[in-house]
Formats: sequence, structure tokens, C-alpha cells
Amino acid sequence: MTTGTGAPREGAPDLSYLNLSTDPVAAQAGMTAAAEQLMGIPMALLKTAEVMLTVDDAVIAATPKEVVWTHRKTTLYRYHSAKRTHAIPILLVFALINRPHVFDLRPGNSFVEFLLDEGYDVFLVDWGVPGEEDDDLGVADYVCDELHWAVRETLRRSGQDQVSMVGWCIGATLAAMYTAVHAELNQVRNLVVLTMPVDTTGSTYEKWVNRDSFDVDTIVSNGGVPGAMIDVANRMLKPVTNFVTTRRKVFDQVRDGTLDRVSYQSMSKWVQDNPPFPAKSYHDWITWMYKENRLINGTMELRTKKVDFGDIVEASVLVVTASADHIAPRNSTMPFMAMCKSKDLTHFDRKGGHIGLMAGSKARHQIWPDISGWLAERSGSRS
Repeated sequence: MTTGTGAPREGAPDLSYLNLSTDPVAAQAGMTAAAEQLMGIPMALLKTAEVMLTVDDAVIAATPKEVVWTHRKTTLYRYHSAKRTHAIPILLVFALINRPHVFDLRPGNSFVEFLLDEGYDVFLVDWGVPGEEDDDLGVADYVCDELHWAVRETLRRSGQDQVSMVGWCIGATLAAMYTAVHAELNQVRNLVVLTMPVDTTGSTYEKWVNRDSFDVDTIVSNGGVPGAMIDVANRMLKPVTNFVTTRRKVFDQVRDGTLDRVSYQSMSKWVQDNPPFPAKSYHDWITWMYKENRLINGTMELRTKKVDFGDIVEASVLVVTASADHIAPRNSTMPFMAMCKSKDLTHFDRKGGHIGLMAGSKARHQIWPDISGWLAERSGSRS
């Protein structure tokens, strides 16, 4: 409504988008468009709910593989390449939280698929889903036993005497620890560490766990830590984004008809699959990495053997960081560059987050080819 001068009354709502002021035909069109938008909201909400409720139907980790070796809950898988051209096999190592399926997220967007097509012999270590009977497994057990034996079986099956180890997140830290404490074996020719936590100083996690109210002994007194608890903690690093913005974005894309349903559901299915963190491993990780920051302080030991990244000399090393990583920020990884004494040390920094860097829609073009190219120069030719 307007005054006699044509100016809007103070406090009156702005209805200009409805085109009510002049042409009756335009006004009717504006009202119709507004009504259609309002009527479309319930349907968009139903479709959004249907997408979210059927996440479990997504197909992930679909690349054919064979079981090579198992011990307790750990399984070593092998993926066969019909185009194998590189002699040195690749062993993929993921974190103790979430499943390693993110390496083989979905057909068409799978790092495993990509490596096979590039001619690599690919193996993957899967820590499985620990139960109460696995609460005695500590970080040293995973590095010195499970990972050590996985390397042994990878070499045995591939017929090679060296391996390229590619670790991601906690898996990268475990892989780097393994390479350091077993440097004398010279079994790791190439080490690739993706978004690796090393220096936890000032991190949100470090602030959380060093509060008086955070008693790690009490937390693990009844056994391992449920995966859902760790998932919530990770989401709380960006609560608005994780609990509100993401859902709103899905709704908007459903309404606009732009949602990539396959991509969204496959990532969501992986994110929601959180195995328990064994009690001893959780206690070790929180205490050694966040309360005592042992890698930086030079006090990290695995079965009385000091973990010294300076012992990594012969292995070629590639460090990959993500510019928007809030789990393992670039500054938490970079001290490794000074600690490692490799004769062949490379750093790639790329746009992206902790997971999106390697599993996002742009990873195939922005980082996978660079990793493959780096490895190709250091993996020899298949005889």
C-alpha cells in the first residue's frame, strides 16, 4: 500500500517482487509464481527426506577385490589391474575411525579405480569393526603388528621387496610411524601422507582433551569409544555447517533439481559408518598425540623404540595438505617436513577440506593425477 505521493508507507512490507503496482497481467504472473514456489516446498521437503532416509541404498566400495590376509579384525585386500605397468605395489592405509571405503567411494569417483587404470597393483588394509575383545589393541599393536604384517603380505603377493605406502589422516600418521621405526628394513620405497596430524599444538581437539573435565581414563573405563561419539565430536568442529547448512543445501538442490543424488548419498553413507575406537588405541592416541604431543616433543616410543622421523632417509616422501582442512590443518602437518630427512621430499598443497581433497568431485582432476605422476617416477616398470 502506498501514500498519495506514491512512496511506500513507513514500515509497510516490500511486495515489489509480486509486480502488484502497475500491470494486472504481470501482477497475476507474480502471484502465480509465488504460489507455485510455496506449494513446491512441501514436495521438496518430502523428496529431501526421502534422499536422506535412503542413504544406506548407496553403492560404495564396489571395485572387485580379493582377501589376501586377515588377523583379528584386520583384513588386507588386493585389487587387480588389467593394465598393470608399475612394479612397486601401493598399500592404502586409512584412519582407525570411519572405514577405508572412502578410497573406493563410488564407481566413477574412486581413487582405487583411478590407480588401477593408471597401472598400479593396489592393496588396502581394512582395520575392520573392532569389538570389546579388541580393546587391548593399542597404537603400537596397529603399527608394529597389523600394519607390519600387512606390508609383509603385500610384498609376498606382489613379488616385490618394496612398497609404496599411501596413508590418510590418522592412517598417514601410522604409516609415517611405521616407516620410521622400520627404516632399517628399507621396505617402504615411497611414502605418501595425506592430511596427516603431527603437531597438535593449539588445535581444537587439543583444547578439548586438556580440560580438567576430560578424563580419558574414565572415558575408556567401560571399553572402546563408540564411533557415533567420535562422529559427533568431529561434527562439532563445524556445528552450523554439519547440522544445518549441509541439510539446507540438499533441500535447495532438491528444489532446484540440481542435487547429485549418487554423490551425496555415497559420501553420506561413508560418513555415517563409524566403527568403535578400541579402548587402548583411543587412550594412546588422545594421550600421546593431544595431551603430550609426543611426535613434536621427541618422546613417542612404540615398544621401547623411539619414533624419529629423521630416520626416514631412503624412502621418497610426498606430503599432501589441504588449504581448508579443519581436522589436520596445514600447520599441524608441516613440522614433518623439517623432521623428515628423506633425500627426496615433496610437498603438494591443494584447495579442499580434510575429506574433499581426496574424495570430492574435483579430486580426480586436481590431486589424483599429481599423486599418480609422482609415484610413477618412483615405482619402476613391470618386468
